[in-house]
Amino acid sequence: MKYSHNKDINSMVKELLRHGWVVIRKNKHVKLQSPTGKTTAVPSTPSDVRAVLNFRADIKRMELASTGEQHD
Repeated sequence: MKYSHNKDINSMVKELLRHGWVVIRKNKHVKLQSPTGKTTAVPSTPSDVRAVLNFRADIKRMELASTGEQHD
């Protein structure tokens, strides 16, 4: 299944799904829900050069928040 037009974001989403994350579809928008219930939007047509890095940072922040670790 295709979640984004960006292959790197697609790969990240597929990996997260293997680790218990869930896809929530609302009309044309796709969200990911972490095992702890936090959600983030998946950039489906990323035009920003930093879209992949921003998405990766969002996921990392969510994972750190769920473990109670501090983010620098």
